[in-house]
Amino acid sequence: MRYLITGGAGFIGSHLAERLLERGDEVFLMDDLSTGSMENIRHLKKFERMHYFLEPIENRALLAELVDESDVVYHLAAAVGVRLIVESPVRTIETNVHGTQLVLDAACKKRKLVFIASTSEVYGKNTNVPFREDSDLVFGATTKSRWSYAASKALDEFLALSYWKEKKQPVIIVRLFNTVGPRQTGRYGMVLPNFVSQAIEGRPITVYGNGQQSRCFCDVRDAVEAVLRLVASDAAVGEVVNVGSTEEVTIEALARLVKERTGSSSSIEFIPYDKAYEPGFEDMFRRVPALEKLEQITRFRPRTPLPEIIDRVAAHFQSKRELVGAARGVAGNGN
Repeated sequence: MRYLITGGAGFIGSHLAERLLERGDEVFLMDDLSTGSMENIRHLKKFERMHYFLEPIENRALLAELVDESDVVYHLAAAVGVRLIVESPVRTIETNVHGTQLVLDAACKKRKLVFIASTSEVYGKNTNVPFREDSDLVFGATTKSRWSYAASKALDEFLALSYWKEKKQPVIIVRLFNTVGPRQTGRYGMVLPNFVSQAIEGRPITVYGNGQQSRCFCDVRDAVEAVLRLVASDAAVGEVVNVGSTEEVTIEALARLVKERTGSSSSIEFIPYDKAYEPGFEDMFRRVPALEKLEQITRFRPRTPLPEIIDRVAAHFQSKRELVGAARGVAGNGN
């Protein structure tokens, strides 16, 4: 099989590409590196069936060519991370909505299956947990740029489902809940990589708000497994499906667990949202998925425990630190 992954040099995209290549598939990666990184896919160059293109999906000619070459399109290209969303709402909306429209339009010409990566953010301020796929989406005011991401991804879903209903363009929409693991960057506000890097480097672990907000962290390997099973199932076409863990933890408890697992002496500091992001910033208090639909379609649910996930992320960061240190040592010796 041949697959196109937009955003293929990103965190989830690179892990998905790795799984597909390891099982012998041919993979085309398209990424402009706006949030992705060559470091995420450098190790994949050993696969002869891996092809990458450092271009935005706005390159319509290339996008059309790669869609034609592929059997399935994984659309993962998006603006991600709370900090990026707050600081660049125009980029967030344009990247998410326009990019999805371009992908759907290209795929629709030959009815290629499109996987749309959505997010648990679309549930907004809904407090009825666990969130089910048919739960109400409750957003804040349009004056709060924080909600631009959730609204744009909800529009992506409406658009994809409209292509399915009106044009019979096959789509699968997955709402990913706090997916974490090696290669995820903390640059745009992702909490776990930030906590782990701070702990390993002995810096204060910074918790935004009072730390009582809770999340469920899903290992990227489990998320990829769920995605692969959904794409392989006819029952998933035209559906919206939650993918995530149900192991709930407060952010304060996460900080303490990271400190414990890394053996860090870092302090834990609390920073008000107004200072971390913008005045009047609003957050979701709890974010827990209902997974009955995922289990019904795939007979699978993520189960990797949080301590194991933290250990994997910590090992990745430690390995990167050692590589950087070794490189500096070589440079210092004049070699």
